[in-house]
Parts: sequence; structure tokens; C-alpha cells
Amino acid sequence: MDEIVVRPERGDDFRAIEVVNLSAFECDTEVAFIGAMRASPAFVAELALVAEWRGRIVGHLMLTRATLVKEDGPHEILALAPLSVVPSQSHRGIGSALVQEALARARELGYPAVVEVGQPEFFGRMGFRPAAELGIHCQMRVREENVTALELADGSLADGGTVHLAPLFESLC
Repeated sequence: MDEIVVRPERGDDFRAIEVVNLSAFECDTEVAFIGAMRASPAFVAELALVAEWRGRIVGHLMLTRATLVKEDGPHEILALAPLSVVPSQSHRGIGSALVQEALARARELGYPAVVEVGQPEFFGRMGFRPAAELGIHCQMRVREENVTALELADGSLADGGTVHLAPLFESLC
């Protein structure tokens, strides 16, 4: 059985990452987002990951800085986007492997929580909960039922709040 290897992205991976995102999303919006995000203060290099299978990059994920504004002030959390897998390989657990590794690395780096917009069914299987149930709302105009969140540190999402994503996220809506 071939193993899926998840590791941080490198500069020589960028073209392969573009191909993965173009094939997964069938447009170049995410490709432009990724390039712009790498130059943004929200970028966290250690949390931009690729998945390799049989020596080929078949998946990509980014966790970037976001802010959860609560009654006691702002708290730095993470936003997950994009998550992409080459469609012909989507049945191999590549997306799950990327998410699990990214969450483990985020915990190690001390980030308290992660939010995601757009795939509540998939992320629900990964332990994410509807953000609205936690009293968390997003500053962007997105359907509330599409926003999910996961605590990496107990109590970090208590008392809800408003998530502020990097301005670049507007390009994905």
C-alpha cells in the first residue's frame, strides 16, 4: 500500500500546487489567492502543507491567521482555506490526512482554534462544529451554516465572537 506523505510546502512545489488547485476547483481563483496569501501577514509557512502520493503532489492545504473578536478583545486563531485534492485521487483519504496533520501542527504551535467556510459536511466528520452553535459569526457575508469551527485548546471558543478573516478571503466568495 502506498503511503500518503504530508509535509510543508516548498518553493519548488508551487507549480504542482497550482495544478492541484486548478484541477480541484476548475478555475484560477484559489491559485491567485494562494499566491497573494503567501505574501500576506496572515500567512503561516509551517501550516501550508502538501500531500504526496507515489512521489507526486496530490493535495494542498493552508491554515492562515484570523482573529476572533470576543467581549474581552481579539484572539488570534486560524482559518483553513483552501483544501484541495486532485479529483482523481479524492477517495484515498488525502484531504483527511492533510487536515489531521495541519491540526496537529497548529496545536503544537499553540494556536487555540480553527474556522472553515464552505464544507460543513466534510469538516463535521473531522470534529468541526457549526460556528453558530458556538455563538461565532463571520464578518464576511457567507451563509452561516457553511461556517464551522474547532477548538484546539479547551474553552478557546467559549463565549463566541466574530471571526475576522484576512481581507484576501473576499476573493474566494
